[in-house]
Amino acid sequence: MKRRDFIRAALAAGAPVAAVQKRLFGATAGYSEKPTLRYAQDVVSLGPDGLRPSRLAMGTGTSGFRGASNQTRKLGVGGLADLYRYGFDNGLTFWDTADGYGSHPHLKSALQHIPREKVVIMTKSTSTTAKAMRDDIERFRRELGTDYIDLLLLHAVREEDWPVRRRGAMDVINEYKQKGIVRSRGISCHSLPALQQVHSQEFIDVDLARVNAIGARMDADPATVIDELCKIKAAGKGVIGMKILGEGVLRNRVGEALQHAMALDCIDCFTIGAENRYELADLMRRIPQASTLGWNA
Repeated sequence: MKRRDFIRAALAAGAPVAAVQKRLFGATAGYSEKPTLRYAQDVVSLGPDGLRPSRLAMGTGTSGFRGASNQTRKLGVGGLADLYRYGFDNGLTFWDTADGYGSHPHLKSALQHIPREKVVIMTKSTSTTAKAMRDDIERFRRELGTDYIDLLLLHAVREEDWPVRRRGAMDVINEYKQKGIVRSRGISCHSLPALQQVHSQEFIDVDLARVNAIGARMDADPATVIDELCKIKAAGKGVIGMKILGEGVLRNRVGEALQHAMALDCIDCFTIGAENRYELADLMRRIPQASTLGWNA
């Protein structure tokens, strides 16, 4: 059995990820060599533009499509804004939104009670042309109630030749970055061919990548994706993990899923979409333990 296949099988069976890496093989590419106590509230350095978000981003896109998500459907504007404020009061300063999630108004409501400069806002656009991207950026600013966007991503990119197909949209993002309206730029890939282009593209400052221990809702098996994330990090770009819980597949294995995320040196931070205060508090409580769990197994 190949090494990566063995790792995948062991993780799928529930073996502690750090123990698998350390005891059986030593640290593999992308994984920490030793445990480091980490917290959801830790401020991390993300990419080359000086972004300083919390390690845990508050996601709002669980089952997000066509302008809605579990968070917006279940909580409404007031409820989700309250969850944003609860997270902020507990040290979470990274807010993850997108046009496709429909959560811009909810974030705007939360910002009425929180200083804009105290949070890092990431949003995403599926636009491919210059005009559509320009319209999106101006609309996003109105919907979010902010003059600037900390991190703007090309969203749900699947095509291998996206650097060519999306050139018009990328040129507009570059223009807005030069003006200081967009602080940093990036991509969210939804296919392995798209992800494999990221490390070599000067346009990309930050990559948002799907990664978890069992390959749920990912672009390829964990070892293949992690290899790509190592290349992206080596190229000086920031990396954010998403689908840490496999969009709910790992809901009953939260501790193991967090342990895997915390063992990865190839990601700077990660986003998870809690749907209420209890879930968010549980994530914050579990993360420090997950950052060291299994190393002595």
